[in-house]
Amino acid sequence: MTLLLVTQNPEDWKAALPDIEVVSSKAYLNDPQFMDMRNVKVYNLCKSYRYQTAGYYVSLLAEARGHQAIPDVTTMQDLKYQTIIRVLSDELEGLIQKSLKELQSNEFALSIYFGKNVAKRYDKLSKQLFNLFTVPLLRAHFTRDKKNHKWSVQNISAISLSEVPDNHLPYLFDFAREYFIKPYVSKSKRRKTIYDLAILTNPDEKNPPSDEKAIQRFIKAAHALDFYVELITKDDYNRITEFDALFIRETTAVNHHTYRFARKAFAEGLIVIDDPLSIVRCTNKVYQAERLIKAGISIPKTLIVNKDNAASIIPYLGLPCILKQPDSSFSEGVVKVKTEEELNVWLKKLLDGSDLIIAQEYLPTDFDWRIGVLDGDPLYVCKYHMAPGHWQIMNWQKKRAGRFGRVEAFHLLEVPKQVVTTATKAARLIGDGLYGVDIKLIDGKTYVIEINDNPSLDSGLEDEILKDGLYQKIMSVIFNRIQESKKIKWI
Repeated sequence: MTLLLVTQNPEDWKAALPDIEVVSSKAYLNDPQFMDMRNVKVYNLCKSYRYQTAGYYVSLLAEARGHQAIPDVTTMQDLKYQTIIRVLSDELEGLIQKSLKELQSNEFALSIYFGKNVAKRYDKLSKQLFNLFTVPLLRAHFTRDKKNHKWSVQNISAISLSEVPDNHLPYLFDFAREYFIKPYVSKSKRRKTIYDLAILTNPDEKNPPSDEKAIQRFIKAAHALDFYVELITKDDYNRITEFDALFIRETTAVNHHTYRFARKAFAEGLIVIDDPLSIVRCTNKVYQAERLIKAGISIPKTLIVNKDNAASIIPYLGLPCILKQPDSSFSEGVVKVKTEEELNVWLKKLLDGSDLIIAQEYLPTDFDWRIGVLDGDPLYVCKYHMAPGHWQIMNWQKKRAGRFGRVEAFHLLEVPKQVVTTATKAARLIGDGLYGVDIKLIDGKTYVIEINDNPSLDSGLEDEILKDGLYQKIMSVIFNRIQESKKIKWI
């Protein structure tokens, strides 16, 4: 990966940065060598990002050349619209109030250099604003309302190197060294790699989609394809643009940092599994029910419930029945109700959190089939047995022993054909990502229970048949997608 720092006058940049080439905007825009380069990240520090300025064209042509530009043109445009700035900064409301509460004045300007401010007490706020607007040099202006004493963002703008006060320059250069050198600290020690892959994990997650051994097998498979691999966490949001692909191995949700990571990576042109659209579609069971029914794929008898039609549940489905909150995962937020009293209690609870929920008939089986689908094709198959003495594959009431049901892996040819066919058809309704499709087979008929993005892939379980081949296949798909995305089609 080649890293370029582009500025109007390279002589103004006083910091020595190993493995970073500092070039002029004129050279980048006009020198044919830069047009032909592949696998490049461009850090744009030009004086202005205004439309049709040199700074604007550096980022615009970087994208045209297949280079990754920081900032990209979309971010430049976002900075022009104060409404967007205020909407995005609303996410940081609590942090803004906490960070600025000790200030005596009613106005404050925060200078952010590569995600940091010269005063450490503003580091967290600076980092979060940099995460929202990934621009090397930023300045955020805040005002405090004289009546309610609350701080609010007035504007955020990119600044040029010439706008940085002289006494801030040493800090700026130190922050730049830290920003660039830390992610690539081992670069000189490792063999040259083709592409950079980020794997998003959460070390504190109790039930992650992949255990530590599986993560290491993903890394091994990626290294075999000449990937540089780095495990990242939610604190690395501002580093997304350093990579060519993002592979999410943390439980996903829409109102969650995993979705923001996926959305940003997708917007920046990275290859992403799980992609943001798959997260939206898979994490909402109302969407899935509508999509599957419309496609003619069998699911348990289902009613999309709101406060007005809740009385139809018992006449239509009978008891016991299943209630599902739309964004439930890993069987959490899914309940079986046996009595009308129990039904009313859970209806109130679930409808208080969502205007729509799912009610389904109860179809008891000893196990669900789980078919892993990647790129529209079946990848692996398992039987997920119900947890001991429980009706789900996971018993949330148990802490350890007996919490999970047994998992058995099978060769694809050992599985009833209609199970695999139904699973691939259902997965293709969502997209071309990596999915786990849960299916019940009753009296020869298949019923899709749900389609999961970010399916479990644990060492010794889902990989029991394919072994390292499972990880190699997933990494190969990511690699091939990057290769395809890097092709420049000249007209």
